[in-house]
Amino acid sequence: MKTVTSKDGTSIAYDQLGSGEPVILVDGALCSRAFGPMPELAKLLSLHFTVINYDRRGRNESGDTKPYSPEREVEDIDALIQTVGAPVFLAGISSGAALALRAAAAGLSIKKLALYEAPFMVDKDGHQPPPDAEAQLKALIASNRRGDAVKFFMRDMVGVPAFVVFIMRIMPIFSKLKAVAHTLPYDAAVMGDFSLPEERAASVKIPTLVGGGEKSPASMQNAVKKLAETITGSKLIMFKGQTHNIAMKVLAPALIEFFKK
Repeated sequence: MKTVTSKDGTSIAYDQLGSGEPVILVDGALCSRAFGPMPELAKLLSLHFTVINYDRRGRNESGDTKPYSPEREVEDIDALIQTVGAPVFLAGISSGAALALRAAAAGLSIKKLALYEAPFMVDKDGHQPPPDAEAQLKALIASNRRGDAVKFFMRDMVGVPAFVVFIMRIMPIFSKLKAVAHTLPYDAAVMGDFSLPEERAASVKIPTLVGGGEKSPASMQNAVKKLAETITGSKLIMFKGQTHNIAMKVLAPALIEFFKK
């Protein structure tokens, strides 16, 4: 493990693997460099690149300086860029893709950008997160109801069926989710009102890959396609047989090809 100090003094922990041009991976909600899809993706990409797999602030071994704002998370990415050497390739999944989009729009030194299923909403079909999701999550965390916060996120924000959430609550994985539940309001803040930030997306002028799963809900697919349309010159890939939880062995080859071109 290595650390870098962000602009506001927060220590950001990261692992560095492989060699070559640098790639920074940006996790979605409830994930860290030790839990979720990124450890596997980092290993696959490390055969071709120097891969930075980091803990977003508040998670695992990174600090959590208050008050939180999405801008501080953009500064965290910038600190990593300055440490590993600019410019970098930046890849984000889910709300991590929304954060990566913010970083690119802020003008950070990014050579290419890859975004997989940022959970924006562009139509009224399908599940809709509550408009006060961030406030509800903050209230649950303030009451130390971490389990309920995870349940709210999965059921009310993501739309996971209630019986699936019930089953997950009695599985060992649930304790890992509760350990980072206090960062769920951060992801809600990154997403804002969940509408697609067209002005932000349109401001991105670097080569961008936008990905989605062909088995994801229609509303998610619509959002992915709309995001690709909004980012000038972006490349859209709808991965066959994949959902929001895309297999890293499927995503990695696409990222390798895109970054190496």
